[in-house]
Amino acid sequence: MLATLPMSRDTERVMSQETLSDVGVLDAFGERFGAAWNSPEPDRLLELMTDDVVYDDSAWPRTMRDHSQVREFLEFLWRALPDLEFEDLEGPFLAREAPTAVYYWRGTGTFTGPLKPPGFAPTGARVAYEGFELLEFRRDRLCRLRIVYDLMDLYRQMGVERTPVEGAGLSE
Repeated sequence: MLATLPMSRDTERVMSQETLSDVGVLDAFGERFGAAWNSPEPDRLLELMTDDVVYDDSAWPRTMRDHSQVREFLEFLWRALPDLEFEDLEGPFLAREAPTAVYYWRGTGTFTGPLKPPGFAPTGARVAYEGFELLEFRRDRLCRLRIVYDLMDLYRQMGVERTPVEGAGLSE
């Protein structure tokens, strides 16, 4: 599988496994990806993903498979933690056979908005949590994203009860 990562308006580099191992290529994408996560503007992240992205996140009850589903998740996340910020702690760790990388990161934020689903009211608690993300590239975008972290630890830090509020499903 090959992927392209724009380096400038005039230059493109093919993101095969060989160029993915070029730290400069991956760092350029990583800077844009980190800035998009810290923006919080869904369009900035969505422009880095293919239209048919497959995205799994520990905080979401289903796999996301297109931009509208990812947008719904991002709005959910930033509504609950509007000051959410991420920093890379380690990585990238590169796969040998595919244009894939893994990062270890820390997220921090304040739980000031409702968390629906599962239906938790804001507590004002400050949180700090760590996780891993697997990024798989196709051309100049992410085609697969898997983000894993300890959701129960995050809920404990938020100070939320274990039982969500009735009627706080996805359709609200």
